Amino acid sequence: MEKMKGLLKPRATPQQQLREWQRRLRNECRVLDRQIRDVQREEKNVEKAIREAAKRNDMGSAKALAKELVRSRRAVNRLYENKAQLNSVSMHLGEIVATARTVGHLSKSAEVMKIVNNLMKAPELATTMQEFSKEMTKAGVMEEMMNDAVDSALDSEDMEEEIEEEVDKVLASVAGETASQLPDAARTPKVKQASTSRVPEERQAVAEGADDDEEDLEEIRARLAKVRS
Repeated sequence: MEKMKGLLKPRATPQQQLREWQRRLRNECRVLDRQIRDVQREEKNVEKAIREAAKRNDMGSAKALAKELVRSRRAVNRLYENKAQLNSVSMHLGEIVATARTVGHLSKSAEVMKIVNNLMKAPELATTMQEFSKEMTKAGVMEEMMNDAVDSALDSEDMEEEIEEEVDKVLASVAGETASQLPDAARTPKVKQASTSRVPEERQAVAEGADDDEEDLEEIRARLAKVRS
């Protein structure tokens, strides 16, 4: 019975298809907006943790947190780019439908194909854009194409050096003067020892706080990973 209903259902006009596609694209943009807000909200907590680590001269934790912050900011930038591309697809679809009123049918768009193919590589949109690709191919807006492997540029080795360069900038901007006074400790494995009378006290403090710091760091990393996914 459901199959018969599908056969009897009138075929959507180009204008109806456009409205439906644009509605779904707007929904995807709203989802991205929520993800962006969640990541940025969590970044505030990371910035606070960086300040606290820098104040107690724990540059190991500060750098680890700063690296997570850099990755989160890159993730937010990528989400903004994805949102802009979704809006671009919607705009180009409007142009295609406007042309269809003259020629009588939907025409293929190389630009839409290019953008959709790019969005299919985004983890947040891969499944949705694969569905769009099938629908637009069936409607004649796109040609059938093979989706490339999902990019993992955010975590690729060739970006590690660039991320490391950004870490110092983050430390300087977030931790302010405290971080700027400690660049040598951040870049070299050996830390200058204070007076011999203070060494036992410092070692004891480090030993007592190391476990707690590591747990806090792992918790923050987990929260960031969750909101970025």
